[in-house]
Amino acid sequence: MRRWRASMSDIATVAVVGAGYFGSFHLDAWSRMDGISLAGLCEPDEARAQEMAATYDGLAHFTDPLAMVEAVRPDLVDITAPPTAHLDLIEALAPRVEHIICQKPFCGDLAGARRAIEVAAGHGCKLAVHENIRYQPWNREAKRLMEAGAIGQPYQITFRLRPGDGQGKGAYLERQPYFQTMPRFLVHETAIHWVDTFRYLMGEVRAVHAHLTRLNPAIAGEDAGIVLFDFENGTRGLFDGNRLVDHAAQNRRLTMGEMWIEGSAGVLRLDGNGRLWLRGHGENAEVEQHFEWRDHLFGGDCVYLTCQATVQAWRRGDSPETEAGAYIRNQELEEAIYASAEMHSVAV
Repeated sequence: MRRWRASMSDIATVAVVGAGYFGSFHLDAWSRMDGISLAGLCEPDEARAQEMAATYDGLAHFTDPLAMVEAVRPDLVDITAPPTAHLDLIEALAPRVEHIICQKPFCGDLAGARRAIEVAAGHGCKLAVHENIRYQPWNREAKRLMEAGAIGQPYQITFRLRPGDGQGKGAYLERQPYFQTMPRFLVHETAIHWVDTFRYLMGEVRAVHAHLTRLNPAIAGEDAGIVLFDFENGTRGLFDGNRLVDHAAQNRRLTMGEMWIEGSAGVLRLDGNGRLWLRGHGENAEVEQHFEWRDHLFGGDCVYLTCQATVQAWRRGDSPETEAGAYIRNQELEEAIYASAEMHSVAV
């Protein structure tokens, strides 16, 4: 088995495995990226593969990932297949390609993620996780404002997840029906995004304390919960998630909820329309913080921004922010959250 290019920084062709609901966002992102040729698509559903390939000018499509990499010889493979397929795909592709980006939940569980990292490293394959919420433009701007001293010394971050899509027997069926049968849902599928984003904005986590519950009897896993975060720098975090309740927004999937970052000099607030507001300490008026972003497909075009940033890092010879070895701390914290909820105690 051999790879097609010698230079780890040379990324020009991309192939995608998976063309489901979220995979379509990845195909769109790669098709728009400067310096990237979208070369192939692998999707076991032949009808779906043909449909998506036709959208992208007759893109070469396959049902076998190995046949795809042999035919199109990509520099990077983007895995958007279901989590249960991740590890098998990484084991098959790592000897053959130099770069892999994999969607989350990464390999389904912590053991699978650790094995995937081991396999990729053994073959010299660069591996990153497609964790896109930290790349949403309001989160990048919030980080910039914090680093510029806008809120002074940070004290606490709070995110209230309120997409409002989890009520009734038909919850999630239209868009992602497998949500109904996941034994671990709110944290494993959704809150993991904000575990990562909290680490991006506030630093490393020392301990967590969680209470989780299921409100909709039509689903298997938990759909509401509160998680407290104790950060190593002494700050605190609160994730308050409830998928049945909504929030004020023109598109309730844009930000999925509302966020507050509080500090000694003021409070930064994210609303449901992707706007950031700053209120100084001792003041009553909030001032909108203007910044540029694209309202395209999902979350301020964060799929594109994540793919772009990952490729740019590899081209520079750097590790992406969500390089798999660094990302796995999120999954360790996920396990700690479930352990805390089960034991009704703090977990680290």
